[in-house]
Amino acid sequence: MPQAKRVATISNKKGLHARAAAKFVKKASEFRAIISVTRLGTPPEGLQDEDMEWTVSATSILGLMMLAAEPGTELELQADGEDAEAAVQALQNLIDAKFDEGE
Repeated sequence: MPQAKRVATISNKKGLHARAAAKFVKKASEFRAIISVTRLGTPPEGLQDEDMEWTVSATSILGLMMLAAEPGTELELQADGEDAEAAVQALQNLIDAKFDEGE
């Protein structure tokens, strides 16, 4: 099964908030690949619980918001499936375009 993996950096002003997460889920849902998102680096202050899972499904709005991805946060996008490469590219493009929010 084809796999693809990329690291993208959140650069929009508000981070991966509810509206951005909804756009991310909508885009991820366009693909057949199974896509996961992992927060890289140090978790934000107050969220440094050793038992907390930092990998979530790309189709879970709540999971994505639990990553607390603020500007500058690196996310690893990983997909498994026939359209894996297209999926991670599309999601990286969405992140790079600041979720089409202009800021």
